[in-house]
Amino acid sequence: MHPPIEDVTLQAVLYALADPVRLAVFADLVDATEPKACAIYLTVNDTPVPKSTLSQHFRILREHGLIRSERRGVEMLSTARKDELDAKFPGLIDSILAAA
Repeated sequence: MHPPIEDVTLQAVLYALADPVRLAVFADLVDATEPKACAIYLTVNDTPVPKSTLSQHFRILREHGLIRSERRGVEMLSTARKDELDAKFPGLIDSILAAA
């Protein structure tokens, strides 16, 4: 479900963040102080996002190593793996988020 950070590639990170919805979700998760549920992102950048599409965006972020998700009851809560990504790719995430 979550790849070890050693298996996360630069190409995977760039691919996952190339989509504006995924970038906005990831940026919000980076700023979050606690895990967030997928359902709060049904509107991203003032644009409605269908649940099925949102689930696919979260899957891509998770499978490419940018977020960690955990099921709690009926909710799937996600957190950004920023510290791990910063250790592997120093400055990359901050640069991407600053340019967004």
